[in-house]
Amino acid sequence: MTATGRFAPSPTGPLHLGSLVAAVGSWLHARKADGRWLVRMEDLDTPRVIAGSADEILRALERYGLTWDGHVVYQSRRIALYDDALNALRAKNLIYDCGCSRADLARAASAPLGREPVYPGTCRDGLPAGRVARAVRFRTSHEIIGFDDRLRGHVEEDVAAETGDFVVRRADGVYAYQLAVVVDDAAQNITQVVRGADLLTSTARQISLQHALGFPTPSYAHLPLALNANGSKLGKRDGALPLPSLDEKRVSETLSFALRFLGTEVALDTPSRMLREALGKSL
Repeated sequence: MTATGRFAPSPTGPLHLGSLVAAVGSWLHARKADGRWLVRMEDLDTPRVIAGSADEILRALERYGLTWDGHVVYQSRRIALYDDALNALRAKNLIYDCGCSRADLARAASAPLGREPVYPGTCRDGLPAGRVARAVRFRTSHEIIGFDDRLRGHVEEDVAAETGDFVVRRADGVYAYQLAVVVDDAAQNITQVVRGADLLTSTARQISLQHALGFPTPSYAHLPLALNANGSKLGKRDGALPLPSLDEKRVSETLSFALRFLGTEVALDTPSRMLREALGKSL
């Protein structure tokens, strides 16, 4: 099968430095394998989507020489695929309706240090009296999910113990990231997922869904995060760069920083030449 990678930004603002690092890393891994590189807009969370951001991100990618293959996919246009996946999970009794509010979860849930709260299973055997269906949750088991991260080595997780039954469709009807990304990766024949380390803790949940739906599991590589001066993840709020508007010199300098951050030093040149040089070096 042809190696296929992808970059999947959320169009909630311009491409920032942290996302550029992820884009460059995933592009290099795909092209190094003589593979395809796809772009997918994760725009399901419509209240957070900023009009024009998707086009701005695409223009930025072009400025940085990060050419993609095929058409750009928008999650908001793929609801039927997520409906089908949810129906398949329900037919296997692998999902259930949950009537818990955020306040209920805050009172009942526990969380390992640095992790999301573990759902206590309140609605697992049916909605308690007086509650109505809100979210939909995936029924986890104590299967140990293991995978070999190309950058971090072998990783294992007991999803039931560390996360509990997790949401696949939110109370507002929006499909959750965990389900949507699994369905999209399978539909697009993604064979390698290269993304930021902040998503490492999502991987076991996604593999659980892949197993449940009979989807293949791609390879994973979780890149180090670009951090701000306070040691927090560099995001749109504190590190957004209007990348499409940068002059050619600044574009090359920013790309050089992203490549150095990923461990590849190249001569300052046009973006396309810098990326070609980077492909000739080890990742």
